[in-house]
Amino acid sequence: MFLLHKHDSFWIFLLISISIPYLAFLIPRLLAPIREGPEKLASYESGIEPKGNTWIRFQIRYYMFASVFAISDVETVFLYPWAIGFRELGLFAFIEVIILILILIVGSVHAWRKGALEWS
Repeated sequence: MFLLHKHDSFWIFLLISISIPYLAFLIPRLLAPIREGPEKLASYESGIEPKGNTWIRFQIRYYMFASVFAISDVETVFLYPWAIGFRELGLFAFIEVIILILILIVGSVHAWRKGALEWS
């Protein structure tokens, strides 16, 4: 009566894909040795004692610079598949990529004017 058996492979795949992250955290927790000691609970495990206060404030420009870099890195990843299939995609995809590049240029100019690209 019902045609749910037609979608059994989907439900199996869904169950496996949901369980993989849980297994990735559960298996090391069960297999890894637990050795808690004063060295393990210290702030730094490298053996070097910290000098001064460990809670120092970082300037926001480091985070801004990293954000602009991460965004530009991700946009490059989006352009690569488009470049591979450029001949098959046609004019509409070309116009979409031009719009994407224009948006990225406007964002880069905005970040530049706000000083997000200044490292000093």
